[in-house]
Amino acid sequence: MTHNGRTGRRALVVGLGIAGIATALRLRQVGWEPVLVERAAGRRSSGYFIMLFGTGVASARRLGVLDAIGDRGAANLTMHEVDRAGRRRPGMSPAALPGRPRQLLRGDIEQGLFAALPDDVEIRYRTVPDAIAQDDAGVDVTLRDTATGSAVTERFDLVVGADGMRSTVRALAFGPQEYLHPLNYMIAATVLDEPVEGFARHEGLVLAEPGRSVWTFPFADHAPGLLFSYRTADIDAEFTRPPIASLRAAFGPEPAGPLLDSLLGRFEQAPEFLFDSVHQVRMPRWHRGRVVLMGDAAWCLTLYSGMGASSGIAGGELLGTMLRRHGDDLPAALDAWEARMRPFIGHQQDTILSMRRLFTPDDRREQLLRTGMLRLMRAPGIGRAMSKIMAKDMQAKNTDVAAA
Repeated sequence: MTHNGRTGRRALVVGLGIAGIATALRLRQVGWEPVLVERAAGRRSSGYFIMLFGTGVASARRLGVLDAIGDRGAANLTMHEVDRAGRRRPGMSPAALPGRPRQLLRGDIEQGLFAALPDDVEIRYRTVPDAIAQDDAGVDVTLRDTATGSAVTERFDLVVGADGMRSTVRALAFGPQEYLHPLNYMIAATVLDEPVEGFARHEGLVLAEPGRSVWTFPFADHAPGLLFSYRTADIDAEFTRPPIASLRAAFGPEPAGPLLDSLLGRFEQAPEFLFDSVHQVRMPRWHRGRVVLMGDAAWCLTLYSGMGASSGIAGGELLGTMLRRHGDDLPAALDAWEARMRPFIGHQQDTILSMRRLFTPDDRREQLLRTGMLRLMRAPGIGRAMSKIMAKDMQAKNTDVAAA
């Protein structure tokens, strides 16, 4: 992708995740000067299992990073439905989904995007926004160095909050209203260092019970990703004890059995992991003046949707396209960006319940429905019909929402 000349316009991008890096890359490509700030001391090197659907693939290709992102999927990757006794039956593999989404580690996407950033893009680690004040001509942002405590106020033409579900930019620019909507579920994820005992590298598993499940996602060239998901009546209580204690409580009091006990043990020993509650972000508007939210900060489609990475890349690419198209008319650019993205994101948010049921059935009834669906998909004739229905449902995940 050719990098255009500078326009003299400066943007602050808060958050060095997928959405933030994609946005900064696209802004630089259309001539803006992005400044990236990140709370952490450095960029993350790994990350859990993630899928990149057609929406994200199309944008990544135009951004010039698709080859660098790669694909850890393969046609022979298979999934098994299992129970605590270790009994197996055929499951549904991500490789069989219409459009065959790319199966990746989160770090694959971040590294591919990061490597494409020009050397002249400024990145500041251990830096957070403390105050945002805007007028018709620009935005004054007070940035604090968390290591030294020193602060500086700088002026930007645009601020992009790509700082995640619990966005600081959202709180500063949109006020104290609570935009997080809990699903009353928890997730715990990590990446294993070797295959699960008794399973080949290309084999994954799903143990789904009412209100809880555990998945391992296989890769062609890496040990599997591990995901626990469970329902909770008290999200705050889940954070009052070590994650492994919450996991063991959620999957008890029944005996775990050798397979589940091994997976719990491997999570406990993992050097890096994610443990968090599941929320959607629902807002009536994603931009206010010269401040715009991106990715999880704006819409948080949740891990269940599988669309977090794809929507973050597409949103960032489209923002740059609209800024270039509308020139100096920033309000028109942001309005056009949101008008394009909102119907797409709204559909993804509306389908989250069905996706959550696939990952973790809420109760015995949902478990029976899930089991029945999987059996029908393997039945001759019926399976083909259901595949056509699924292909229609998957069409939105492969929509090129950022196409110029």
